[in-house]
Amino acid sequence: MNTFSVVFIFMATLTLGLQLWLGMRQNGCVAGHRGAVPAPFDSKISLNAHQKAADYTITNINLEIVDLIVATLLLFGWTIGGGLNLLDNAWLALELSPLTTGVAVLMSAFVIGSLLDLPISAYKTFVIEERFGFNKITPKLFITDTLKTTAITMALGIPLAWIVLWLMQQSGSLWWLYVWLVWMGFIFFMMWAYPAFISPIFNKFKPLEDQALKQRIEALMLKTGFSSNGIFVMDGSRRSGHGNAYFTGLGTNKRIVFYDTLIESLSPEEIEAVLAHELGHFKHGHIKKRLVSTAAMSLAGLALLGWLINQPWFFQGLGIETPSTHTALMLFMLVLPVFTFFIGPIMSRVSRKHEFEADDFAAEHADADALISALVKMYEENAATLTPDNLYSAFHDSHPPAPIRIAHLSRERN
Repeated sequence: MNTFSVVFIFMATLTLGLQLWLGMRQNGCVAGHRGAVPAPFDSKISLNAHQKAADYTITNINLEIVDLIVATLLLFGWTIGGGLNLLDNAWLALELSPLTTGVAVLMSAFVIGSLLDLPISAYKTFVIEERFGFNKITPKLFITDTLKTTAITMALGIPLAWIVLWLMQQSGSLWWLYVWLVWMGFIFFMMWAYPAFISPIFNKFKPLEDQALKQRIEALMLKTGFSSNGIFVMDGSRRSGHGNAYFTGLGTNKRIVFYDTLIESLSPEEIEAVLAHELGHFKHGHIKKRLVSTAAMSLAGLALLGWLINQPWFFQGLGIETPSTHTALMLFMLVLPVFTFFIGPIMSRVSRKHEFEADDFAAEHADADALISALVKMYEENAATLTPDNLYSAFHDSHPPAPIRIAHLSRERN
């Protein structure tokens, strides 16, 4: 161990402590308001639904606390505990080429990490989601989804890791700039390819059949100057009782997707209002702004790694005996969240500003009352708490808390 080991242990412990404290604050706040529906919602959401949301939130926070403790112990195990070093040495003993060894270490670490995450994921799905009436997935489908996800990750991850490690080893001191260009190209590729080729592997997408609703949506799109590659309904009910809607894709490959559960629960006016909100994100350039932000942070992170990779203390402090490009990359991905957790409120604040702007756009181009009623239904059906702790929410929630968001829309309506 060296000085960086001490700094890392301190920061990881501090981050864990803060997250546990925030989780306890959230549980206390939600439990303290469990007895009565808050005033803006008391005529729209029943006490039983409010208490279900409180119990669901508290149960998930308790699991999150366990997950955080386990994740921190695993982080220590991978780093100062020597786990990654042991895995690296096992592959080095095979005397493969440095590039092949690097890809093998990265991919095997991913597989091991995924296996270690399975118990908590299965518990959340088959115990918590089942208990609260949301789970629709069968064990067979859960296993199939896991295998599909692993296969797709390997099919995409192996070539990407190969290119990245080759650039790190062969392109000189500016390798981080070339890797950044490859990474951004991969992001754009995934934005284009995901809706058309990857998502259909897991879900079925059918064109919206309700002609009246389709005409309403197309009229809204025409009015707002938006074009897409189609309006689709996804069989979300096959896996979960939660409802949602989203845009996906890039360029001419953009598509609008509604969960079938959402189509069934909302009126045409409410669906139009939800869609108008999503259109607002595009019209205000939020997608582009997030891409620019991602590009800037990725570039800064890779430039930092470009410096760290030449610092022996970085490897020594995190338990690596034989420094290499692949162990540097793996260590960086493992420890970065420990040092960036504290900027969470800044990211959430920017995201919430975008949500308010999208709500304003929806209120201008659709019915604000319809959006309010749609949001209330979605809060109720998804068992989302109406009384989050403000500090916990600042770190974890990309959307404004329900009372603040509804109050904002009510002002826009008036």
